[in-house]
Amino acid sequence: MMKISVIGLGYVGLAMALLLARRHSVRVLDIDPGKVAAISAREAPIQDDEASRILAEEPLDLMATLDPEEALSGADVVIIATPTNYDPQQNYFDTSSVDASIERALKLSPDATIVIKSTIPVGYTQRIREEFETDRVIFSPEFLREGRAIYDNLYPSRIIVGDQTARGEKVADLLKSAAAIDDCPVLLTDSTEAEAIKLFANTYLAMRVSFFNELDSFAMLKGLNPEHIVKGVCLDPRIRDGYNNPSFGYGGYCLPKDTKQMLANYADIPQSLINAIVDANGTRKDVIADAILARKPGKVGIYRLVMKQGSDNFRSSSIQGVMKRIKAKGIEVIVYEPALKEDSFFGSRVERDLDSFKAEVDLIVSNRWTEQIRDVADKVFTRDLFMND
Repeated sequence: MMKISVIGLGYVGLAMALLLARRHSVRVLDIDPGKVAAISAREAPIQDDEASRILAEEPLDLMATLDPEEALSGADVVIIATPTNYDPQQNYFDTSSVDASIERALKLSPDATIVIKSTIPVGYTQRIREEFETDRVIFSPEFLREGRAIYDNLYPSRIIVGDQTARGEKVADLLKSAAAIDDCPVLLTDSTEAEAIKLFANTYLAMRVSFFNELDSFAMLKGLNPEHIVKGVCLDPRIRDGYNNPSFGYGGYCLPKDTKQMLANYADIPQSLINAIVDANGTRKDVIADAILARKPGKVGIYRLVMKQGSDNFRSSSIQGVMKRIKAKGIEVIVYEPALKEDSFFGSRVERDLDSFKAEVDLIVSNRWTEQIRDVADKVFTRDLFMND
C-alpha cells in the first residue's frame, strides 16, 4: 500500500482519488471547504453517478482536507489535478495553481514522485524540472469525459507517462493498477511529447466536432437532411461514427482552452488548420444564432447551460455563446438551469420551474435533446440529430 496525495477535487482528481483509494491510502487536498466536506460525508462534490455510488458503497482508504501539510506529508506519490485556464492576455495557460502545487509538494513531500494530471503547455514540465533542479516531476495526460471520469479511468483507452525511466514505469504501473482491464496500451515518452499528445488529441476531437457542425450548417442553410449526410459520410470505415453529432459548438473544461493553447504553441510554426479549428467554433455559434433570429421569436428560453447531459459543468458551454449573440440583438432571454443558485445569468432571469418556463417562452433553445421537453417539441430549436453526447 502506498501513500498517495491528490491535489484538486475536480473530475480528474476525484476519479484518481476514488480508484486509487481502493488499494492505497489516499489524502485529497482542495481549497473548497464544500468539496472537502462532501468527501468527508461520502458524497460526490461534482455530478458523477459512478463517483456517488463508489463513495456510498465501497470501502475506501480516503480522507480530504484543507491543510496542505496534513495532505502531503509522507506521500509516496503526489498527483496534481488543479485547473489550468487559458489566459487570452498572456496567450498561455494560467498554470499558477500547478506551479504552487509543485512547489508545495517538493517542500512537504521530499521523497514523492509528483505526477501532473492538469493540462499544461508544451514544454512546461521540462522548464519546471530545470527551474527546481529535480527529476521528480512527471506529466501524465488524462483522457476523461465529464460525467464518465470513473468509467474512463477503469477502462482507459491508453496510459501515457512523460518519463522513460524507472520512475515513469512505476507511475504507469500505479495508473494501470486502478484500471479494470489488463490490456490497456501503455506508452512512455519524454515529458514534452506527452504534453503535445494531450493537446493534439483534444485539438483533433475539436476539429471533428467542428467538421460535422459545419456539415450541419451547410445542410441547414441548403435545406438538406443533415442526418442522411452524416450517416452516409460515416459509413466510410476510415471515418466511422463518433464525435459526429452536430451541436452548437465544442465547449466544456477542455476543448476550448486546449485548442487555444495548441494555437499558441504554433506561434513560430506555419499552420492554417489549427487556427481554423479555433475560428470554426465562433462561426458555428454565429450560424446558430442567425437561424434562431430568423424565426423572429419574441422571448427565447435557454434550456440548460450545462455542456452535456450527466454533467453539472457549464464552463465555456457553447449555448452561452449563442445566448449572448441573441441578447445582443435585443431578444429577451429566460434561462432554465436548476443547477444555478443565482436568480439571473448574464442579465437574464433564471426560471427553475420547468412548466412555467415552457409556457412563457416562444422558442426553446437546447443544445441537446431530452425527454423533458418532448411535450413542447414544436417550440424546440436544437441541432441534436442522434440524441446523444
